[in-house]
Amino acid sequence: MPTNVTPEFRKIQATFRRSRDPHEKLELLREMMRVVPKHKGTEHLRADIKTKIKELTEDLAGPSKGATRTGPQVAFRTEGAGQIALIGPPNGGKSALHDRLTGSHSTSEAYPFATQFPQPGMFRHANTSFQLIDVPSVAAEHPIPFLADTLQHADGCLFVIDLAQPGCVERSQQAIEILAERRVHLIPEWPETGSLDREDDDVFAVLLPTLLVANKVDLLEEPEAELEILEDLLHVDYPTMAVSTETGEGLEHIGPWLFDHLGVVRVYTKVPGQEADMHNPFSMRRGDTIIDLARLIHKDVARDFTFARVWGMHSFDGQQVGRDHELADGDVVEVHTR
Repeated sequence: MPTNVTPEFRKIQATFRRSRDPHEKLELLREMMRVVPKHKGTEHLRADIKTKIKELTEDLAGPSKGATRTGPQVAFRTEGAGQIALIGPPNGGKSALHDRLTGSHSTSEAYPFATQFPQPGMFRHANTSFQLIDVPSVAAEHPIPFLADTLQHADGCLFVIDLAQPGCVERSQQAIEILAERRVHLIPEWPETGSLDREDDDVFAVLLPTLLVANKVDLLEEPEAELEILEDLLHVDYPTMAVSTETGEGLEHIGPWLFDHLGVVRVYTKVPGQEADMHNPFSMRRGDTIIDLARLIHKDVARDFTFARVWGMHSFDGQQVGRDHELADGDVVEVHTR
């Protein structure tokens, strides 16, 4: 990959990595192709961009008429407030955690690699939902050809481990290295705690905000101390959490943690002259604006947008605002179109 791309390209790249809208991602890819320098050093980059444009165009178009699925689904479009992957070495308790949080009845067995394909499920918290993807265990003896595809839409991950398991450090290090080989890099920064924009040569590397989750802490005497030792041995600095799927200890902290660190903003909508729907908010992110909400409602609403009225903690009731007004958690919005 080249290092001599322009600042304009880097800016588009950063926006691409932050974007959660596949239509916006496609436009940004086309912008990348437009501004990338054309010389021998960028041949691979331009080929990568063309491949990504083709893949995303086909994904947005859906299956062709008469087409049938030839195998299990391995990638999932984001639903709810964010997509969180549960990843880690074998027998860390990922599937048991997935089951406790989503009620998915994911396969949870005492032997390694019981989960063969990604398993989605929805985890409810604070009047919204997180999409949790139970990913097959990452280990050298069990290659996962679709690993990068599964993680490409994730907003973050829970790296789930069993500190009491012999060889935990080696297994965890191996999993992190395998992910890096697949262009998936686990990082400690989350949207609300640090910048996810990194200038590197691998434009399409997946930078995955990570929460290190120590499972089965009911079997440990000092889980927090052992977590610190593990991080020192792995040379990482991820935020950490200790839980037990057996006793339920610590599970109540996962929802609030994800809500805060992803910067989730719940926005409710209303039709003029009617009461607001306070049961099904749109899940957005801190910094999102009125026009972002309009796009979520429907592309035609965004196209025909004229103004909106907002009720909320940071607005007077019914305040008229424009497309660039930033939304706050709990806002009620009435969108007007021409």
